[in-house]
Amino acid sequence: MKKDNLKDQYRVNEKIRAQEVRIVGENVEQGVYSVPEALRIAQNKELDLIEISPNAVPPVCRIADYQKFLYQQKKRQKEQKAKSVKIVVKEIRFGPQTDDHDYNFKLKHAKSFLEEGAKVKAYVFFKGRSILFKEQGEVLLLRFASDLEDYGKVEQLPALEGKKMIIMLTPKKVNTAPKPVVKSANDKNEE
Repeated sequence: MKKDNLKDQYRVNEKIRAQEVRIVGENVEQGVYSVPEALRIAQNKELDLIEISPNAVPPVCRIADYQKFLYQQKKRQKEQKAKSVKIVVKEIRFGPQTDDHDYNFKLKHAKSFLEEGAKVKAYVFFKGRSILFKEQGEVLLLRFASDLEDYGKVEQLPALEGKKMIIMLTPKKVNTAPKPVVKSANDKNEE
């Protein structure tokens, strides 16, 4: 059974422990009230007294229908979650002796990843004694970054971490500025 975190987050009605509370909300005269008086006001309106900000002095409460309040909070959280940006990191692996055809194939994939808005983590993996060719790996990664200059920018320069030399690329921001309106020859003749 799924536990509802929102229900446990707020104190309602008699569960409010403070002596005085500040009431805010619609259709209510805002101000500081004793808890029994605030409860009486809420019960007269057939609503609940919900403690919104328990750390404030005095605690802030709202008079509203508790179920409707929870529904609105869930809805707000869902909207915030939908608006949050999820960062995707795609990895591309090279060997120190990567051939041109393999390089071009991986370059094409990296371009599509960057166009989709994903970050690209390219690395050269050194097996065994191939660690002796780390200069070749660095040259390969710098060439990779320069070939992708139109699509992304370097976030992290090539760095050796264990048996991997890693470079991070982030997509360039796409300009969404409106294009200037160009008047045609017909518009000039009409003026």
